[in-house]
Amino acid sequence: MAPMISIAGYADSGKTTLIEKLVPELKKRGYRIGTIKHAVHESNLDTQGKDSWRHFAAGADTVVVSSAEKIALIQKREKAPKDSQAELASLETFFPGMDIVFAEGYKSARIPKIEIFRSDIHDHPLCMNDRMLVALVTDAHIQCNAPKFGFDEIDKLADLIERDFLKENK
Repeated sequence: MAPMISIAGYADSGKTTLIEKLVPELKKRGYRIGTIKHAVHESNLDTQGKDSWRHFAAGADTVVVSSAEKIALIQKREKAPKDSQAELASLETFFPGMDIVFAEGYKSARIPKIEIFRSDIHDHPLCMNDRMLVALVTDAHIQCNAPKFGFDEIDKLADLIERDFLKENK
């Protein structure tokens, strides 16, 4: 299985933006990237009224939406995962051939984490005492046991990811 890294942080801290910057940088370096978005507040991932929604609403356990360019899977879970670690483990099967998977959110999962922290929004980072914290992306001048990067240092963050998570897997 590809290494998985959580992109953690408070709401509106820039997790999605960080992924939007990291993915093309690592793609440029030749890696295959998967992503997972933790949808805590999104109970309906399909658009009501669309055919795929209607298939699922009719009781289908799995619906695949397919076009020439994309495949989307909507599947009922047999039972809810007991925690975020179990949820992530259940998703591993959907990422064959990936070099790395970024999971947006999942701050409580026991996987490596990159936290994005904006000092103008919150008082302190979420993961400072988390042993799984591998990097902090921030504008704050705070002490941290993990390497720190500025918001514009995507290439340096990608260097760390490549060195610590990807080189041995290639």
